Amino acid sequence: MDSAFTAPLPAAQIRLTEAVSIPQLGFGLYKVPDPEAEQIVGTALGAGYRHLDSAALYGNEAGVGRALSAAMSGGLAREDLFITSKVWNEDQGYESTLRAFDATRADLGLDYLDLYLIHWPCPARGLYLETYRALERLHRDGLVRAIGVSNFQPAHLDRLLQHAEIPPAVNQVELHPWLQQRELRAVHADLGIATEAWSPLARGRLLEDPTLTAIATTHGVSVAQVVIRWHLQEGNIVFPKASAPERIRANADVFDFALSQAELEAIAALERGFRSGSHPDDVT
Repeated sequence: MDSAFTAPLPAAQIRLTEAVSIPQLGFGLYKVPDPEAEQIVGTALGAGYRHLDSAALYGNEAGVGRALSAAMSGGLAREDLFITSKVWNEDQGYESTLRAFDATRADLGLDYLDLYLIHWPCPARGLYLETYRALERLHRDGLVRAIGVSNFQPAHLDRLLQHAEIPPAVNQVELHPWLQQRELRAVHADLGIATEAWSPLARGRLLEDPTLTAIATTHGVSVAQVVIRWHLQEGNIVFPKASAPERIRANADVFDFALSQAELEAIAALERGFRSGSHPDDVT
């Protein structure tokens, strides 16, 4: 491997299927501007991240693709990377999903994706079953290694599983200490679905929480590092986003401390049902 890239982060690998595992700690690309994506992704890869979470909605997959091309030219092997994307709401439907995937794959410059998700269920559209059928075809055709969903509620999962030939490997949902999604995570555990956490820091709102601040002081780390460590110890797949190089590196520096049982219990008590983003029932 080229010396420009450090060793991969020592994050656990979460098994999604018999053949596919995902690094538990990744790097999120929401709101990364396309012109800055190449530099930011390059910094993340240089810091040891190998799991990138993207989506067509983010409008930056061409920039991410430039970063991936440069990284692979510089010594990173494709098989050492884990790349996720998502089909947007307006592209739901069988044929339109296949077209959307082709556009994403072209922008990223990849022969295949590691994980492809339905971004939101949008039940009023009535299209997520045929959208998922398109994902199953992409999987069978070898263009996607694993497939799943995002923002699905238990009722959506139940209906999907009545029709799906390939169970979803993951459900990516908003999840953080103020919204711990315990009931949904229990459903995931029963169904063998991995939990991915978006907005893991509640879009920064957690950073002034006094309980988290006290725990951070105890360990001599930042609140963001405490929350990321909490996600890892809870078994969530998590991908914080950052733009500044020092924050990108700091978010990955969470493997030399552990939260105690008392600290985990204190964080468990922070649940307040707070959403920093939309509720799935409100997205059409």
